[in-house]
Amino acid sequence: MNLRIRASWKAILAALALSATPVFASSHMDAPLITLDDAANTTDVYAFVSEAGGTQYLTTAVAVYPFEEPGIGPNKYNFDNKVLYEVHVSTGDDVAAGRKTLSYQFRFATGFRNKDTILQSYLGEVMNVADENQNLIQIYSVKRVDRSSGVVTNLGEGQTLIVPPNNQGRVTRFYNVDDDGDMPARGGVDDPSQLDRYTQQSIFNLMEGHQVFAGQREDGFFADIQSIFDLDFAFSGPNKPFDSQGGYNVHMIAVNIPLDAIGGPDQVVGVHATTSRPRVKIRRRFGDPIEYGIMTQVGRQGNPLFNEALVAIRDKDLYSRTPAERDADLFAKYALEPELAKVLIPLLGLPSNRTTNRTDLAGIFIPDVIKVDLSTGPARLAGDPDDSGFSRLSVFGGDALTSSVQSGLPGFPAGTIPGGFPNGRRFGDDVVDIAVTAVISDLRTAPLQIAGPAGDNVDANDATYNKVFPYAGTPLNGRNHSHH
Repeated sequence: MNLRIRASWKAILAALALSATPVFASSHMDAPLITLDDAANTTDVYAFVSEAGGTQYLTTAVAVYPFEEPGIGPNKYNFDNKVLYEVHVSTGDDVAAGRKTLSYQFRFATGFRNKDTILQSYLGEVMNVADENQNLIQIYSVKRVDRSSGVVTNLGEGQTLIVPPNNQGRVTRFYNVDDDGDMPARGGVDDPSQLDRYTQQSIFNLMEGHQVFAGQREDGFFADIQSIFDLDFAFSGPNKPFDSQGGYNVHMIAVNIPLDAIGGPDQVVGVHATTSRPRVKIRRRFGDPIEYGIMTQVGRQGNPLFNEALVAIRDKDLYSRTPAERDADLFAKYALEPELAKVLIPLLGLPSNRTTNRTDLAGIFIPDVIKVDLSTGPARLAGDPDDSGFSRLSVFGGDALTSSVQSGLPGFPAGTIPGGFPNGRRFGDDVVDIAVTAVISDLRTAPLQIAGPAGDNVDANDATYNKVFPYAGTPLNGRNHSHH
């Protein structure tokens, strides 16, 4: 595997300019209709094996609300009471079929301590989560649905699960360096006791060893989107690194699922997330909408970049509304015959057979669930510093794990699989560079034919991740943050 040859990014950008539409980059705005519904717009899904206190977990997380500007007001970003947020886990034969084995469902309820005030979120400095100065309070439930038996388990029964306040600045000073509301948000830590006060108070231990967190976090995705959509390269020469997501927050739900709760470590599982809203019917005689209990899926996210990078515009909204069980019928063609490969391969002078019958890409994206090998032990994590051996490029950067349930990559020692995406997805995986490298390479051969790695010149997030649950970075301070 040649890991030192880097494809020309300028050439790649030129190729993209020839395409009728932008053909890759996860801008968090992956389909037309879902861009109108921020609270249900899934930005990223994460799934990887972690360990804490001697217990191994499948750590999962889903983020919504793209491009949260820190410090807005008086109304702030919050989870939506009318959205059903779900993280789905597939096991056994359900993985290849895209079926849901278990679904973790999250519903939120919002209230105010005092409605006779203009101070919507804070009545004063919030010293602790849900104290008398946190005016807007969100609580939530976590239920696990066993799709085969229909059994529903309220994992948080008997507890009040609370969302911490957003990081406004001085009224939420404990999020920030030196507990100073005028300072930037705290950096990532590797010990739970070093997390900020609000985050610590919002991690809840649930039934059967599960852990959960729901609240505002720093957006952990990094990429240069402007170089594509604004065509900067066409006017200013070689593009400079520009993290389009730099300086923004998201709202995130994170769940630590003990491996014992999903059948143990000797398996590969699939993870994806959906958002749904109540079906609405208009009663035309009176003109009043009636909300029904039946939920309609409006958003979906599995692997990064699939809908953004591979699915044609005509089918992007269809993807958002369709269950993963239909991917093989409706969307496999976009992985097998990717437009991006047809643009880049000729330009880079690579073999033409890499533009068709891409069974290697279909193996990653179809069905569009993140496949995670649980037999490897904990994944290496990004942080300050990164774990030894961590690479943002996953296996393309030499970061590999050993599986006891898969034969592994051709030409490598038995059981060798990627240390990150597309074996799960960690905070810190450079999914744009990994995905583009996979598209221009040939992963069907033995040994693998690797071109690149190629990418967008943005090689790191603008904030450091935590190496403990909930792993995403501290939400950025509304009074002290910067965009690139």
